[in-house]
Amino acid sequence: MNAPEPDTVRIFIPLAIKRRNGRPRIVPPEHIEQTQKRQQPHVLRAIARAWAWRRKLEHGEAATLSDIAKAEGVNTSFISRFARLAYLSPYVLDQLVVHGRPCTVALDQLAAAALRPWAEQPRIVFGE
Repeated sequence: MNAPEPDTVRIFIPLAIKRRNGRPRIVPPEHIEQTQKRQQPHVLRAIARAWAWRRKLEHGEAATLSDIAKAEGVNTSFISRFARLAYLSPYVLDQLVVHGRPCTVALDQLAAAALRPWAEQPRIVFGE
């Protein structure tokens, strides 16, 4: 006689819980490759801030970068350096924000890449 099949199927997935900034985070084991790495949050945050500053200037909420710097409590040079992120090419922004593609450069270099022509930016940012 055959034994009846169980009503429940158990699947074991070896995950680990690691803490980052005090918060638990579920991560796959080290030997399993991730199919897609997610963009680091600090890059997304910097792009979001740059776009917020750009909107403030365009809508007349701030007249100069100095006004934004005073409101944010940072130096004008910081604002001017990272406000460039709002002028990255549409392709680079799409890859970073929508597709979560990681960039291969530091945040300072990403801001500097925004000064380059749009056609050159993917090569600089993603090493294409």
